[in-house]
Amino acid sequence: MSLDFRALGIAVGHATDGAGATGLTIVRGMDAPLRAGAAVFGRATGTRELHTLTADHLVDRIDALMLTGGSAYGLDAAAGVMRWMEERGRGFAMRGGVVPIVPAAVIFDLAPLGRFDARPTAAMAYDACDRASPNDIAEGSVGAGTGATVGKIAGPGRAMKGGIGGGIASGGGWSVGALAVVNAVGDVRDASGRIIAGARADAGGAGRFLDTARQLATGGLASLPGGNRFDPAVPTNTTLCVVATTAPLGWVELGQLARAAGAALFRRITPTGTAVDGDVVFALAPMAPPEPLGREQMAIEALAVVALETAIERAVVTARGRDGVPGLAD
Repeated sequence: MSLDFRALGIAVGHATDGAGATGLTIVRGMDAPLRAGAAVFGRATGTRELHTLTADHLVDRIDALMLTGGSAYGLDAAAGVMRWMEERGRGFAMRGGVVPIVPAAVIFDLAPLGRFDARPTAAMAYDACDRASPNDIAEGSVGAGTGATVGKIAGPGRAMKGGIGGGIASGGGWSVGALAVVNAVGDVRDASGRIIAGARADAGGAGRFLDTARQLATGGLASLPGGNRFDPAVPTNTTLCVVATTAPLGWVELGQLARAAGAALFRRITPTGTAVDGDVVFALAPMAPPEPLGREQMAIEALAVVALETAIERAVVTARGRDGVPGLAD
């Protein structure tokens, strides 16, 4: 599937550090700022400028979003996006210049695939912003999905590769595109509910899964295979999502869209939004004057769920393993 977000007015750029197993992804307006909202589902988030996405903030737009690896260290890379925007006069207008508004969120990918000291840089973010394109957007083990893994309840040896995926859904004259960086503690399921990537019952194999949600619900953590122990104090997980629509939504409606799109997380990742996940959903729309859409808001929200479910599945389907961590399950 070739991702084409031209109708949505957004461009996506990746920067990848393959050796360090980390990276970042920039989502920006093609030629204009965007209106945005967000909903937080996880309880171990790492974010920047998140409050600018609420209706009670002075700023009425954003210039780009950054999804990044490197945990909290990765937030520093946003300086590269700001420099790219400032050079082009794009940002919140102030006397003497502009201040680009760049919210960001992180995943924890400092282990197990790469080096702890490998973090996305401002130079990488500048390059990703410069090379961002609205079509032919890469998926899998690139950008912010480079070091992502899923199914970590029995330790890294039984986890599988996560990544970044996309999806598009259209109907009723509206379109919604989605991106998902999947780095979850839980398992990823397909539309039928079957686990397709997650904690494996056999180290080095794929196809038989522990079923993380069931293990948690039945107290199975004490008897995981091979004497593995799950340490809930280590926040090494997060799924970051973006849904972008052609509909002229306002701040409040975008917050509602982000919240509604979260249904995709709970359908496709089990469990999700846990104490060790930093799950965030961002919602984007053009800066056109908002229009009251009534019942159409619900239709747009339904499209967002469909698009995001596809993106979550494709994040693991398109991922490629390295260092013994497999990609797609058999």
